[in-house]
Amino acid sequence: MVEEIQKLVAKAREAQVQVEFWDQERVDEMVAAAGWGAYERSHAETCARLAVEETGMGIYEHKLAKHQKKTLGTLRDLHGLKTVGIIEEDPVRGLIKVAKPVGVIGALTPVTNASSTIACNGLPMLKTRNAVIFAPHPKARATCALTVRYLREGLAKVGAPVDLVQSVEDPTVELTQELMKQVDLVVATGGAAMVKVAYSSGTPAYGVGAGNAVVVVDETADLADAANKIVLGKVFDNATSCSSENSCVMHASVFDQMVDLFQQHGGYLCSADEKARLRDVMWPDGTHLSREIVGQPASKIARLAEIDSWEQVQFLMVIGEAVGREDPFSGEKLSPVLTLWQYREFDDAVRLVGEITRYSGYGHSCGIHTTNHAHVLALAERARVSRMMVRQTQAYGNSGNYDNGMPFALTLGCGTWGGNITSENVHWKHFINTTWVSMPIPPVVPNEGQIFGEYWQKFGR
Repeated sequence: MVEEIQKLVAKAREAQVQVEFWDQERVDEMVAAAGWGAYERSHAETCARLAVEETGMGIYEHKLAKHQKKTLGTLRDLHGLKTVGIIEEDPVRGLIKVAKPVGVIGALTPVTNASSTIACNGLPMLKTRNAVIFAPHPKARATCALTVRYLREGLAKVGAPVDLVQSVEDPTVELTQELMKQVDLVVATGGAAMVKVAYSSGTPAYGVGAGNAVVVVDETADLADAANKIVLGKVFDNATSCSSENSCVMHASVFDQMVDLFQQHGGYLCSADEKARLRDVMWPDGTHLSREIVGQPASKIARLAEIDSWEQVQFLMVIGEAVGREDPFSGEKLSPVLTLWQYREFDDAVRLVGEITRYSGYGHSCGIHTTNHAHVLALAERARVSRMMVRQTQAYGNSGNYDNGMPFALTLGCGTWGGNITSENVHWKHFINTTWVSMPIPPVVPNEGQIFGEYWQKFGR
């Protein structure tokens, strides 16, 4: 076990040393080649098809769209970016910042985004002159290996060392733990248990928190637009994304209209009895979400819950009754099931967002559909989330989209709220070490009057 990982790490270190002092032009050529290897249509189609077949989760067309969009969006973010040598100068403060590689990165990848995570993480790691070894979920190892192969083929075309990108062929818990011990940095994208192991590995690590995205719809929203965007996020790839809309908190005056719009989009509102049966299907032991429903079509889940007309169901809706274990529908569901809530005062909406994310998803994300900017600011100031989408689809926007400025990434930090070291989308800047060069400048002596003046006036010296 140790020897197997040692061989991978040794090859990665040898490859990384070769590119450590490459100039920006050669690095950019390498990234473009690897990026095209992942993005090229036939390659992307093969990866997406294998991801669905191997994992049994999601929708092929959506996997394909995600794979290509996240690859191209990541390349857009990296294009023209300086990651070699001096990346910032501040003459006033006499500071020069020089970028350096981290070294060898161990990247743990999830079963839910089996191919897109490889490119989305791997390309910025290459851009920053690092080597990466992917440790996929065991149920996604073939998809990971195929995506890595396409990246390596791209590297070979431009004469870059192919061992800059590798994967653990037969991943086990023990091999992944050994990998984390031997690399210089760990990037863990997946469940809470995986992230906890990464943080306890003894190696610096970036991890993610639980997702349980809540979206608010107030009385000023464009209801048709809001319903369409919420549904797009709820059904995309059968809600395998941690950013998928899980709860919708709506003003009482628009609640019925929104439910009607959801039904026009193929949503099915469960009765109390149907909700109880659905709960038994989704949480058969009363606590843990069944793996049999994660990333599965709504029609399949509805059939298992013995819901009439299950064949026509595009997504399921239930009325939220309580936040916490007594109503597990208030938590993350990773399936096309949406929990509906209503409020009368905006403070109640903010409170609900807080309670739902506290139960499952603190630090991850929320959203709002409104034309009232004061509501945007109020939610932004009070919600303990790292991302907040305004009039956008959560499942698209949180991890970067063409119509927003979020960095493209599939590793979404949730800050200290979610037990993470960063609240940002983990992207290229998290894969460098920076040397601060300090040049002498004329002394800047603090003025006591400026610093203490107001305090002296109010309280005396």
